[in-house]
Amino acid sequence: MNKLETPIVLATLHTGIKHDSGAKHVSGTAEYIDDMVEPAGLMHAYLGLSTKPHAEIVGMDFSATRAAPGVIGVLTAADVPGDNDISSNHSHDEPLLPVDTVHFWGQPLFVVIAETRDQARRAAHLAKVDYKDLPFATDVRAAQAAGGTLVTPPLKLERGDVAAGMAAAPRRLKGCVEIGGQDHFYLEGQIALAVPGEDEDVTVFSSTQHPSEVQVMVAQVLGIRLHAVTVNVRRMGGGFGGKETQSNLFACLAALAAKKWNRACKIRPDRDDDMTATGKRHDFVVDYDVGYDDTGKIHAVEAVYGARAGFSSDLSGPVTDRALFHADNAYWYPAVRVRSEPLYTNTVSNTAFRGFGGPQGMMAAERWIEDIAYALAKDPLDIRKANFYGTDTDNVTPYHQTVTDNIVHRVVDELEASSDYQARRAAVLSYNAGSPILKKGIALVPVKFGISFTATWYNQAGALVHVYKDGSIHLSHGGTEMGQGLYIKVAQVLADAFGVGLGAIKIMGTSTGKVPNTSATAASSGSDLNGMAAWDAARQIKERLVAHAAKLYQCDEAAVLWVPGGVQAGDTFVPFSELAASAYMNRVQLSATGFYQVPKIHWDRATGRGHPFYYFAYGASVSEVTIDTLSGEYTVDRVDILHDVGRSLNPAIDIGQIEGGFIQGMGWLTTEELVWDDKGQLRTKAPSTYKIPLASDVPPIFNVKLAEWSVNTEPTIGRSKAVGEPPLMLAMSVVEALSMAVASVADYTIAPRLNTPVTPERVLMGCERLKREARG
Repeated sequence: MNKLETPIVLATLHTGIKHDSGAKHVSGTAEYIDDMVEPAGLMHAYLGLSTKPHAEIVGMDFSATRAAPGVIGVLTAADVPGDNDISSNHSHDEPLLPVDTVHFWGQPLFVVIAETRDQARRAAHLAKVDYKDLPFATDVRAAQAAGGTLVTPPLKLERGDVAAGMAAAPRRLKGCVEIGGQDHFYLEGQIALAVPGEDEDVTVFSSTQHPSEVQVMVAQVLGIRLHAVTVNVRRMGGGFGGKETQSNLFACLAALAAKKWNRACKIRPDRDDDMTATGKRHDFVVDYDVGYDDTGKIHAVEAVYGARAGFSSDLSGPVTDRALFHADNAYWYPAVRVRSEPLYTNTVSNTAFRGFGGPQGMMAAERWIEDIAYALAKDPLDIRKANFYGTDTDNVTPYHQTVTDNIVHRVVDELEASSDYQARRAAVLSYNAGSPILKKGIALVPVKFGISFTATWYNQAGALVHVYKDGSIHLSHGGTEMGQGLYIKVAQVLADAFGVGLGAIKIMGTSTGKVPNTSATAASSGSDLNGMAAWDAARQIKERLVAHAAKLYQCDEAAVLWVPGGVQAGDTFVPFSELAASAYMNRVQLSATGFYQVPKIHWDRATGRGHPFYYFAYGASVSEVTIDTLSGEYTVDRVDILHDVGRSLNPAIDIGQIEGGFIQGMGWLTTEELVWDDKGQLRTKAPSTYKIPLASDVPPIFNVKLAEWSVNTEPTIGRSKAVGEPPLMLAMSVVEALSMAVASVADYTIAPRLNTPVTPERVLMGCERLKREARG
């Protein structure tokens, strides 16, 4: 034992460290479910999908299917031993497989089980289904015209006297904005592998963001208790919300087949069937009425948020709720009334997607900001600044939460200066004056995003930490890794807590058998929740080790200090590995379960009041674009971003999340278009017709900076802030810049009112419409 040994330098937390699986991702050695060694006797499942948008099932003939080579059997609703329901909110409105009615084109009707995937896939197309057609509606306006049936109760948020505010406002505008949906287009599609065990046991390997919900659904469908189902997730090849509830179907079907035939079963749909049968980001139509004055300051806002929810409730309630929570973005409304309409449509049930309704709420807010700016012939940035939340006054949201951590003014001011916004805007105006065909646009847009699950009970997390007698550490927690860097961040937290290098930490895959009753890895809360749970587990073990060291080295506990590489017990430095070994020999427990629940938050949906968010994350972006007014084609020339992540746990990971989030948001708002035909069939169901951003779409000048001065005012892990969802909304600046470029054809006198996605066709049609309106 060396006295006063030179401390080890261990820079972990708040340091840019590469993703733990980064090298495996680029080398192709990271193991996903379809890479796993297949169990002997593995069966393969394939979905049979509806070819009607709404119809009674008159009959299904599987004679040709069952006679096909390799077919083991066919599963229908009649084969479900438990509850034929996978609705995530206990509404009992989403059958695993339908009994007598189909509600959308592509709804899974049955499942073929065969010796090979190819055999199952081919046999599924041999089934004959007879239907009796029923009326259908596939979009928001058609649903409203058909009576506006809702799949879940709506929400209303109200504060102030809206009628008085409208009456007193010198100016008023009305309008509507259509905000398109988005497919998750994860690189790894939906997949599940189920392995039967003895008695009722089944182990499911699922590509899911919510292992505990998959556990619940499998148990529910099989009619067994939760302790018989173990769900394991090492990693996903992307999720973005599409694997929060949508993975339930595939896990349940694989488990159902596995237990029925007592053989392992895997299911992996083709991309087109995956896109057809799984939910997407909700598209919205927002009707609004805004009163404002000659300075551009808003007096009152009233709006209705109609959303294409699909045939069942899924997560449409909380998604449309969050759209209302972000109807203000960063702006103070003296009087406001907003209401949601989660509408039944004969389309797949839409679901969680990065931002969870917040982006749609913000897009509507930016639309009326833009409308006001063009009505007053002002820079939209001036209108934004005029309406920012205050810091001490004018700081109460429509849901009656006081904003106490507002830094939007500083973020916007700093970005405005660092991006040279004012000079560049002047240059854009000058360029447009002398360029008849090509036009430019520039816009600076803020983001304020609330962090927490609005379902209060989800704001909890658990972790399991083992310290082995050689000083190595085993880390399990309830969060899932989908490429976002959660695992490395929590490992950094644990390494920092114990004062060891990252090499001492073994990051284990997520398992319901290790940490029970977990929340989905969603709502940008993965690091906040699981980092604190891991820290709590470390705290418990450290307290035991301090007491042990004090006894062993005969000093007060106060004299035992954690230092890099171990502890300083009085005058003696004890390496961590030696401390663990001696603790084991002295029968000191070296394992702990950590737990964390987010404080302060509460929400009463019935009254529309509460404190649903623990804190807010802020950001701002400037985008500059060039459009061709003859074709509608455009380029995004430059993007500057300043984003608030508090005191970053890992700046390299966070910057990557900001860059990726922005590009994904840009895809949602510009190129990714969902189209249903008049038969109710989704036509954009493959990369040939559904256009996600390419590497060539990344702006050639792309400046991303963290607000390094920001420190979370709440005691989050390391005083950091969530980074998963907020950056996606920064892409709104691309839409606003395109709007300016289009508006230039009418000398900026007419609000362009471009619906999203702002495809080249919409840019061209917008230019032509504004030219006609300018001519009178």
